Amino acid sequence: DAGVHSKAWYAATCDRKTAEDALYRSNKDGSFLIRKSSGQDSRQPYTLVVFYNRRVYNIPIRFIESTRQYALGREKSGEERFDSVAEIVENHQRTSLVLIDSQNNTKDSTKLKYIVRVS
Repeated sequence: DAGVHSKAWYAATCDRKTAEDALYRSNKDGSFLIRKSSGQDSRQPYTLVVFYNRRVYNIPIRFIESTRQYALGREKSGEERFDSVAEIVENHQRTSLVLIDSQNNTKDSTKLKYIVRVS
């Protein structure tokens, strides 16, 4: 179990647009929630949605079958791996998360600060 179901930041039945709308309404850098990924792929079960600098980032959370762990974004060497999705959130509440804007090829970073609830 990814440790998400009892968490305030987990928006179980939320789709991408609903999540993005909620984050735009919050309008606070570091606002976030986690939703189920649209693709329903067991290797990418969740998406971390983060608001920063008037933009919303949808970051895939991958499940690594071989180690039963989770990681963010595309696979890269030396990536951080976590035993649960809750650990990813706890880690990035303390340490900054790098946000990559693939359209403008820019990098930003923010901590996960404000839980957004989808009404």
